[in-house]
Amino acid sequence: MKVKTKLAQALSNGKPALTAECLPPVSADPAALAKLEKSLPECLDAILVSDHQRGPSGSAFACAALLAARKREPVLPVVTRDKNRIALESDVLGAATLGVRSFLCVSGTHQSLGANRSAAGVHDVDSTQLVQALGRMTSESVGFAGEPLDSALDLFIGAVAHPYLRPIELGLIGLKKKIAAGAQVLWTDPVFDLESFDQWINAMRTAGLDRKVAIIASVMPVGGAEADLDRCSDVARELRAIGGVRGIHLMFGGHEELVSRVITAANLA
Repeated sequence: MKVKTKLAQALSNGKPALTAECLPPVSADPAALAKLEKSLPECLDAILVSDHQRGPSGSAFACAALLAARKREPVLPVVTRDKNRIALESDVLGAATLGVRSFLCVSGTHQSLGANRSAAGVHDVDSTQLVQALGRMTSESVGFAGEPLDSALDLFIGAVAHPYLRPIELGLIGLKKKIAAGAQVLWTDPVFDLESFDQWINAMRTAGLDRKVAIIASVMPVGGAEADLDRCSDVARELRAIGGVRGIHLMFGGHEELVSRVITAANLA
């Protein structure tokens, strides 16, 4: 991993990585983001900015750029659901110009499950093709269509893993494609069933994939976030002890003030 981001360095050094979700405030006031950023502990290796997963919110692009300007490390999702390859490439170049170097390539939740069911989906490329395109921007200094870029980019490229997809062998096929395309880190779906997750991570280890990509396991509260803190802390602690898991991701978007409490309770930092 040649990209010198805090997250890439932690993973390269064998340090258990720690990331958390940030839901951009529905606001045009930079002070709202400053308040949100201060609620997230400095021990985080990266802050993954949520990109309107559940409906309209503040701009993930703007939020990531402002976090970078405040010397916090953002991870910006690049969502294929909403934009074609021209717009996706422009967003990556623009974000990199503003100091964002870590990206999460995702397809996005179908718009019919969000706040605006009448919104149209684009899906010009899928998440694996997007990983490949960002990989070529880094390794070959070319854009999505193969056009030369005027300067080399060092991008840290992430993708999503679905541990509960069955049969497991089918899911591994997709992950092998993402890794071959250039994914350097995988964030998993939130883990609720540790037994099923253990089956999946065993399959990853058997296939040798845990040695080819860093796996960050996600934890998310169910129901009221406050009431679920103890369970989240227990799950995070158990996940961190599982072989092949290189880090923990706390999906507390909208309840960022609780992240520090889970980190302390689970002794993650």
